[in-house]
Amino acid sequence: MIKAILVGCCGKMGGNITNCANNDGQIKIVAGVDKINTGKDYPVFSDFKDINVDADVIIDFSHISLLDGILNYAKQKNMPVVLATTGYSGEQIEKIKEFSKFIPIFFTFNMSIGVNLLCSLAQKASKILGGDFDIEIIEKHHNQKIDAPSGTAIMLANAINKEFDDSLNYEYDRHSKRNKRPKNEIGIHSVRGGTIVGEHDVIFAGRDEVITLSHQALSKEVFAVGALRAAKFLVNKPSGLYDMNNIMDFG
Repeated sequence: MIKAILVGCCGKMGGNITNCANNDGQIKIVAGVDKINTGKDYPVFSDFKDINVDADVIIDFSHISLLDGILNYAKQKNMPVVLATTGYSGEQIEKIKEFSKFIPIFFTFNMSIGVNLLCSLAQKASKILGGDFDIEIIEKHHNQKIDAPSGTAIMLANAINKEFDDSLNYEYDRHSKRNKRPKNEIGIHSVRGGTIVGEHDVIFAGRDEVITLSHQALSKEVFAVGALRAAKFLVNKPSGLYDMNNIMDFG
């Protein structure tokens, strides 16, 4: 049985991961880290220095402000880390890459298998369609989401941009401009409302035809399942930076 420490255990995603782990049979949450203890069936610590439970892997679904504490604790204990929190700055992502030289780290902007497949398909479509199609990304989330655009939208844009040698600019605010759309950009648009779990559309608009690739998450459980799958994959791996492509053979 794989033993995991869950950071952000008392949040909504923490609850989903705990429930999924209880039904998994291969992984068990043995401790949590959170500021507020809502009464879990495992010990919950408010600080990493207080953790006195042995574990095999750390799963993080908390807040970007906890990154330093997570990485330092994981390096000290030589433990693999699954980072599922979104909204990291460029500087924080560089720190993640630096720590991956010492410990195995699984990092992706979205834990859904389907979203990562969408990312691969969007990249392949860009390779085939080339510069003949304008590319727009629309992401929709619930009204409580803080960051915009979503990390997944950025992940999709980055995957597409690789096919163009990172030459495309990202346009977030076209309404303030009065000029025709240039060819060398990806438009990224955010919608916030209600309880939308997560929807992403990648639109390829060409001459007299439009291709749309879409993914819709119907519950947060898809992210919990992906996080647990990543944790099971990461145990006993050598130091390095891993993502969903290492689990799923997207080609």
